[in-house]
Amino acid sequence: MKQVSITRRNSLKLFALSGTTILTMPNVLWSAKKIAKPLRFGIITDSHYADRDPAGTRFYRDALPKMNEAIEALNEADLDFLIHLGDFKDQGVEANPLETLKYLQEVEAVFQRFEGDAYHALGNHDVDSIRKAEFLRNIMNAGQELARSYYSFETSAFTCIVLDANYDAAGKDHFYAEGANWEDAHIPLEELAWFKNTLTQAQKPVLVFCHHPLYPFYKEGSKFHVTNHQEVQELMEASQKVIACFHGHVHKEEFKTIKGIHYITQLGMVDYEGLENNSFSIVELDEAQLKIEGFKRASDYETRLK
Repeated sequence: MKQVSITRRNSLKLFALSGTTILTMPNVLWSAKKIAKPLRFGIITDSHYADRDPAGTRFYRDALPKMNEAIEALNEADLDFLIHLGDFKDQGVEANPLETLKYLQEVEAVFQRFEGDAYHALGNHDVDSIRKAEFLRNIMNAGQELARSYYSFETSAFTCIVLDANYDAAGKDHFYAEGANWEDAHIPLEELAWFKNTLTQAQKPVLVFCHHPLYPFYKEGSKFHVTNHQEVQELMEASQKVIACFHGHVHKEEFKTIKGIHYITQLGMVDYEGLENNSFSIVELDEAQLKIEGFKRASDYETRLK
């Protein structure tokens, strides 16, 4: 794998690379024909940038230099695209919409220094003291005149689908300044119908991205997963096209396989002080294997696909 200009601290790995998992893919589109060039993309999640003092493990101001370091490294890595999996920015201790918007614009300016296609998934902290529409007006997703909260894009060998679970059970946008419940995150009916149609039309294997885990994830007594995740899983399993799903939100790493689909959850960039505690990853994927190269606190992972 091509080296990038950053020193990886293997001693800080939270999970050692522990062999290779063999699984049977149900994918009817997956061909034995070798992909000419593996897909390579970068993942960053939960940067939570804000100009505020640390709280617990979250060093909000450090997110900006961490983001800058990650972008510089990923620009050297020959990637097909970069995606941020949500909680891009945060807010002050006393929520101020104008300050929150400023934090968003500052971290987006660094993120857009990536020299390639860059995308966002929306996190719950992205709709804290500013509404979803305002967040979307102040970010850029490659190929979109106005950023959308759920959408798809194509690479040479894969269809990529980005979901948004920042809705209540009635399909209303979450807005935490008005008391939305962050633990009750839904993929609403309209989005589910769009997702099913997008899966049906996909002519390539599919990768799915969502801030909230699409499988059960509890931490410290709280629910972090999409409330109606079973409906989403059923659509993915029925399609026989989904290879893997990528998530943030929980600030922990986890690698699970459920009915042949990988569910991969990544560490938060914001946690712990200084560049030595940065966290981001490169994913490499072809018809035979999925590999993750983790940097600094993030772990390596590898699994065979057939």
